Amino acid sequence: MTEIETRALLMAALGRVPSGLFVLTVKHGDAETGMLASWVQQCSFDPPQVSVAVRRDRDVNQWLTPDAPFVLNILDDGQTDMIVHFGRGFDLDTAAFTGLDVDRHGSGPVLREALACLECRVVTRYNAGDHDLLIGRVVVGRVLNEGQPMVHVRKNGAHY
Repeated sequence: MTEIETRALLMAALGRVPSGLFVLTVKHGDAETGMLASWVQQCSFDPPQVSVAVRRDRDVNQWLTPDAPFVLNILDDGQTDMIVHFGRGFDLDTAAFTGLDVDRHGSGPVLREALACLECRVVTRYNAGDHDLLIGRVVVGRVLNEGQPMVHVRKNGAHY
């Protein structure tokens, strides 16, 4: 087997690691933004914490500093419109929530159509190759709607 064939098999297998789909939202002063996130996992019971991988070249990293608040909006399995809306991300000066029903009373924008939300604060971050791995302490969580979380399985582990 060639090196290219071996890598193709590896990427196909890696792509089968399932993940959810989430919209990570952040408020910074009066500005706010959101991005699609798929590499999210609970990583601690006590205190409750999650890990989130964010590609290093995303502008939103400027706002995700230690103790910064952010919200993970957990998508329902039918919310493909949110994937389209948030899939490419937004520049920090671009309105990210136009046309969406958003609750702005917590630590960041909450999408009212989401299945659930977790309000978090950045505890730390680690260099993880082309992504940064954020650890966020969950401060508040609530179920917003009934349904099933969206599960994402990639065909190839070399890209989203």
